[in-house]
Amino acid sequence: MTPSDSPATSRRVLALALPMTLANVTTPLLGFVGATVIGRLGDAALLGAMALGAVIFDAIFWSFGSLRMATAGLTAQAVGARDAAEVDRTLARALAAGLLVGLLIVLLQGPIGRAAFSLSGASPAVIAGLSAYFHIRIFAAPFTLANYAILGSVLGRGRTDLGLILQVAINLTNIVLTLVFVLWADMSVAGAGLATLIAEAAGAGLGLILLARLGSRPFAVPFRVVRDPLALARMLSVNADVMVRTLLLVGCITLFSALGARSGDVVLAANAVLWNLFMIGGFFLDGFATAAETLCGQAVGARDEARFRRAARLSLLWCLAFGAVIAGGFLVAGNAFIDAVTTSPEVRAMARLYLLPAALAPLMAAVPFAFDGIYIGATWTRAMRNLMLAASALYGLALLAAHEAGLGNGGLWLSFLILLAGRGLSQALAYPGLTRGTFRAPASALPDGAAPGLRRA
Repeated sequence: MTPSDSPATSRRVLALALPMTLANVTTPLLGFVGATVIGRLGDAALLGAMALGAVIFDAIFWSFGSLRMATAGLTAQAVGARDAAEVDRTLARALAAGLLVGLLIVLLQGPIGRAAFSLSGASPAVIAGLSAYFHIRIFAAPFTLANYAILGSVLGRGRTDLGLILQVAINLTNIVLTLVFVLWADMSVAGAGLATLIAEAAGAGLGLILLARLGSRPFAVPFRVVRDPLALARMLSVNADVMVRTLLLVGCITLFSALGARSGDVVLAANAVLWNLFMIGGFFLDGFATAAETLCGQAVGARDEARFRRAARLSLLWCLAFGAVIAGGFLVAGNAFIDAVTTSPEVRAMARLYLLPAALAPLMAAVPFAFDGIYIGATWTRAMRNLMLAASALYGLALLAAHEAGLGNGGLWLSFLILLAGRGLSQALAYPGLTRGTFRAPASALPDGAAPGLRRA
């Protein structure tokens, strides 16, 4: 039985979700090691440069995270339809898009860097270190985006074990090279940038080798097929929808941080501590979103509505179960976590005041996380984008009402919970109609170039 033939079971959901959860855990480890290594140089400006550089590149690359998600959804549908040629065509188009965008980022590094440095408002000493880091790491852009395409293809095939191998290989290579270049070769922050460049390039090479062992030949796809207008339009449309949704989500999170900062340094620091709790919960929830992408996408490609509904239901149930366990764990161990992260009595006291809403956030996020995976797997990306727009508007109204009521930081956390609840509820309400439209539409209603059974959301 091939992965695309596997029934949607709890064991299958967990087998897909847990490897990606482990892969996600290696990412903050990389950031911790990088900060520790640079911190050992004893120059606060260099540490600040490293931190700012990480924020800048997170903002750049997270904006194109849609490439990974769109590739996963389209690949899963091709796998479910048993169309191996379309799997390779999807990967070829994603690689071409990633390499093209990556090269544009490299070519535009001058204006991108100047804008980022200006917005940072950092001191000249920090900017000097940041510039050294930025203008080396920027050359990793084509490899980073190629890795997004490769990871999406791997996940769409249901091989989250290979996704784990790729993510761990990239992050461990980066960690080792950072130690060598910074501490042994005395290259300072430039060494950290070079380590990332080499790690991303090595990851892309390893990913292509693993895909070749699976029988994938993306570079054998004729260029005229890669640039097929209808197929490219579909892929770019899905990417654009997911990108808009991601930017809206980033904007909501940024607004949360900015409004917290207006309440003073203690509130800002307390929220930062509590936000780490939410991010830890997100590592687990994201694994179940990945499982939903794979299982639901393959079911759509196979035109199997019963399998799709079962995959969606199990993904939701397991995501909710883990969200509840995480929330309970945070309530029990939250005070100890706060004390471990900060030694400031004021910050500790402030964080404890808002531990309850912070602990509830992973539970509230479980439904939208799972539905994001379901919607991406089914490529209901236009609906996902529109629902995110509506939830963002609801978030804005909640923030305004909380401000008028003088609720302070408590109102900020309440508004964030309303954002999560609004996303999940709206996705749940739209789900039945989207499912009927996908599986019960006549063939004549499908757009040219669409996968079997797929309608644009």
